[in-house]
Amino acid sequence: MSDATNIDDLKRRMDGAISSFKHELTGLRTGRASVSLLEPITVEAYGSTVPLNQVANIAVPEPRMLSVSVWDKSMVNAVDKAIRESSLGLNPITDGTTLRIPLPELNEERRKELVKIAHQYAEQARVAVRHVRRDGMEGLKKAEKDSEISQDESRIASDKIQKLTDTTISEIDKILAAKQAEIMQV
Repeated sequence: MSDATNIDDLKRRMDGAISSFKHELTGLRTGRASVSLLEPITVEAYGSTVPLNQVANIAVPEPRMLSVSVWDKSMVNAVDKAIRESSLGLNPITDGTTLRIPLPELNEERRKELVKIAHQYAEQARVAVRHVRRDGMEGLKKAEKDSEISQDESRIASDKIQKLTDTTISEIDKILAAKQAEIMQV
């Protein structure tokens, strides 16, 4: 097991956790309509759960309005139900196969709820990063036990992994702080 390859792989996996975290944050609305707002929503369709964008087109016709055009007329009720049951607090207006979703102004209470959700996403990302760190540390212990690397090499690599973990978690915290400021901005 090459130390550099291991660190690079761990960095790639930690970057994946950050990327996933950023993607989840795009679904939190900050007062303006965005297609990405509805991306995390899944719909019960054809006997399985599928992302909303696989059963409908999502558009932003106005700054405070989303439009969802469902392809299959029989799926309109399922899409409506999925949007209503999401944690976004949206109430679609059905018009044939199109759902119009007005975005209400965010009140202080709703902003605080969204900040809590953002904190949950951040904690999930931190946990993912810690899992990557744990995998890396276990790999080092195994390599040391199998006499592939010395104790000194193991300690040096362990310090690198910890430093990478600390850097990644601080990046998650910075992203969270920026999103929190964006949500709380009136």
